[in-house]
Amino acid sequence: MKRKPDLLWVLVVLFGLGVVTTGYTQTFWERQASEPASHTRAY
Repeated sequence: MKRKPDLLWVLVVLFGLGVVTTGYTQTFWERQASEPASHTRAY
């Protein structure tokens, strides 16, 4: 019975990382989309 809380915490951490990553990716793509096309390429 000691393993179930560990598995629960792993799932909670993975879910939290997914939420943070999704939010960061959305803001990154919104920032990229709002810039003119000439500034998106670095070369």
